[in-house]
Amino acid sequence: MVAAMRILLIEDDAEASAYMAKGLKEAGHTVDHAANGTDGLFLATSERYDVMIVDRMLPGVDGLTIIQTLRGSGNATPVLILSALGKVDDRVRGLKAGGDDYLVKPYAFAELMARIEALIRSGAAATASETRLKVEDLEMDLLARSVSRAGKPIDLQPREFRLLEYLMRHAGQVVTRTMLLENVWEYHFDPQTNLIDVHISRLRQKIDKDFDQALIQTVRGAGYTIRAAR
Repeated sequence: MVAAMRILLIEDDAEASAYMAKGLKEAGHTVDHAANGTDGLFLATSERYDVMIVDRMLPGVDGLTIIQTLRGSGNATPVLILSALGKVDDRVRGLKAGGDDYLVKPYAFAELMARIEALIRSGAAATASETRLKVEDLEMDLLARSVSRAGKPIDLQPREFRLLEYLMRHAGQVVTRTMLLENVWEYHFDPQTNLIDVHISRLRQKIDKDFDQALIQTVRGAGYTIRAAR
């Protein structure tokens, strides 16, 4: 059994989504639901989730386009594709688009839960063993403790390195001040200082100052993210 997760469900079938959301919540998980691809893509790129369940055929933006957009921005959140299209070619297209698993409708809810839990376990293992992180032309080597952008070495202080690592591990996702305080500084309270702002400013001076494209973005009222500016 995995710990409680925050799940994004992008499904336009009202009855199916209500059934899934009810079951997932009963299992202890938090569920955000989008009934079309446009809203789903917005949530996927502006919030942080442990796993996403994406229907392939959606109004607005189709499921494969959502996944391709996420992967293109560096977002590696595990994605389970749901689809009535079950031929081998259909499944292959879904996986090549960046999906991590593909479940054909109709399905048993028990299988859906088992697939989600398997994705979380494999994702955690991959994160633990990852030694290199990359966002656009910014690269971090966790073993050598080195950072470079477009091949140019960047010297970071230990806390700056840890902050950048956290942002890069959540590339394309919004990380809140609370998340940074807990995971970078190990504070479980708000010190009511501009600690984060100062470190973000220093990091920007080193990461973005000499480059045309800024990667560290402020999401007003929410937090920060690292991705190419749109």
